[in-house]
Order: sequence, then C-alpha cells, then structure tokens
Amino acid sequence: MSEKKLSCIDCAVSNCNHMDKTYPEFCLTTHMDEKVLADAMACYAEGTEDRKIAQVSATVEHDGYMQWCRVEEIIVFARRMGYKKLGIATCVGLLFDARTLAKILRNHGFEVYGVACKCGTQKKDDVGCDPSCNELGVNICNPVLQAKLLNEEKTDFNIVMGLCVGHDSLFYKHSEAPITTLVAKDRVLGHNPVAALHQAEFYYKRLMEDSEELK
Repeated sequence: MSEKKLSCIDCAVSNCNHMDKTYPEFCLTTHMDEKVLADAMACYAEGTEDRKIAQVSATVEHDGYMQWCRVEEIIVFARRMGYKKLGIATCVGLLFDARTLAKILRNHGFEVYGVACKCGTQKKDDVGCDPSCNELGVNICNPVLQAKLLNEEKTDFNIVMGLCVGHDSLFYKHSEAPITTLVAKDRVLGHNPVAALHQAEFYYKRLMEDSEELK
C-alpha cells in the first residue's frame, strides 16, 4: 500500500479559518504550489462572473447567518446576482417538493422552468445499462437531457432537487448555467445524507468497514 498523502481532511485544527498562522506540517496552505494558487485567484479578476459570485455569496452568508434556511439563501443569492430565470432539475420522486419550490420562487418574482429526470422516456437498454436495472423501471434518468433543455431555456441559475448520485454529476457537467443543490438524494435518510456521518461511530458503524455489500 502506498503512503497516504495527508491533506485538509486529515487536519484537526483548521487554522486556515482562524488565521493564527499555526499550521500542521502537511498543511496545504504552507505547502501549496504557488502557481495553482495564482491561477485560482486569477479567476476572481475584476469583472468576472466568479468574482461576482464570490462577493454575493459572502454577503448572503453574512446577512443570513443562522437566520435564513437554504431556500431563503437561494432566493436572496439569485436576486442579488440579478438572475431572472431559474431552472429546476428534479427527480420525479420529488416533483411535489419541486412544485412547492417553484411556487415559492414565483411568489418572489422569478420565472421558473423545471425538467424532471425521466423526461424524454428513453430506455435504459439504449445506453447499455445492466438488464437488472430494469427492475426499478425501464426508463433512464436523463440528467444530460435535463441540462440541455434548461440550456435551451437559457436559465440564469439552476437548482438540483434530488438527482441520484452520478446523475447529478452528469447534470453539473452539462449545465451551462451556475448550479446549486437544494436536495441531496438519500432515500434511506429522508434526503439528509449527513445523518450517516453523524452516526458513523454508532448506528452506521458499518460504514467504517469495507464490505462485499458495497462492492
């Protein structure tokens, strides 16, 4: 087994957030390729979309800290960014919640357009899925089509509502507009996946062990 390369996930002090200049020996802040840092900071240059998103995100965090829920943060962020048309990429299983979200957003003056994952009714067989997957339904979830339809609608900002693991990756890859996730799919934990991490030493202790079940 190769030697484990330590990174931020192995840090227990997070002093980069406190700015007290005491860092672990492996800290990325003190052992970073300066060119990578420079390249990243160049993305925030005056007049860029990245700079505006960074600035607006900071004001939303500051103004709504411990006050606004994520839906409210999305509303404020979209309004401050000047977005007018919002897209919703939703799982068909969350259409009720997606309709509620659309109603809320429309009440706040946004134009809203949504696309469900099964739109287009294409078959899993057509993209080479294992035949056993048809046990849960023969039509594919089509996040690439969701992205392309929202691209055609020229949405300013897209919101993900419960796309499956991997399907969400394809949507992020093909969406032309910036994206935020409102719901992370977790059928077992009521779409609250962090609950498994909070209980990883107790009820979900099985996560700590490699198993054939997860192969």
